[in-house]
Amino acid sequence: MPIGNVTRGTTGYNRLRRVDRWIAALPVLRRTDDPLVADVGYGARPTTTLELRDRLARVRPDVEVTGIEIEPARVALANAGTRDGVTFRLGGFETPTPGGRRPVVIRAFNVLRQYDESAVVDSWRIMQDRLQPGGALVEGTCNEVGRVASWVTLDEHAPHTFTVSLRVADLELPSIVAERLPKALIHRNVPGERVHAFLLDLDRAWAVAAPLGTYGPRQRWIATVHGMRDRGWPVLHGVTRWRLGELSVPWSAVAPA
Repeated sequence: MPIGNVTRGTTGYNRLRRVDRWIAALPVLRRTDDPLVADVGYGARPTTTLELRDRLARVRPDVEVTGIEIEPARVALANAGTRDGVTFRLGGFETPTPGGRRPVVIRAFNVLRQYDESAVVDSWRIMQDRLQPGGALVEGTCNEVGRVASWVTLDEHAPHTFTVSLRVADLELPSIVAERLPKALIHRNVPGERVHAFLLDLDRAWAVAAPLGTYGPRQRWIATVHGMRDRGWPVLHGVTRWRLGELSVPWSAVAPA
């Protein structure tokens, strides 16, 4: 039986572009011998699953994507419009795939947001157990138009990184992402928790970098990320990722206390 609950199924065109860009850059996707990606909980329409395949095919032309939904009517609708490189299956966190193959990447976006926090670790583990060795589970949430997003990236053993991704062109405060934190963190934005300190420092760094806004919001964001590093946060990656409005840190930096 599928593991999970039927959720609202809200979706939209181009909504998951930020996390798709992250997945496309994962080294494991490029080096695997079996480029199967699973999209768990794609929603009422298969839009974001089809977009995921198109985006990943630019870096891995032989990629296959399987969309997984727990609601039979959604699967039937998706299968009516399938195309090469994409399949749809009935299921949940157990992540059923063609031939029982193990996915190199599982994307589960805007799904656990609708669950209790107590369900997160078990749900992660079920999906992690389905991954190829060295594979990646990317779990998180975003707003309705995809301009505010955050996610956790895990391998088959543990969570490794936390990422914030924002459209900085019209950004007032980076802490707007508090509304779209992964379920594991969204109730932890309170004094005494690491993610709360992270968001406070992020707003402060954004304010300090305000003069750089003269050169554009992207330069202000890059200065903000440098400011976070100066404050002692173990910022990952470099300007190539930061220019996208991203900021990643090790999971341990923000994990619940």
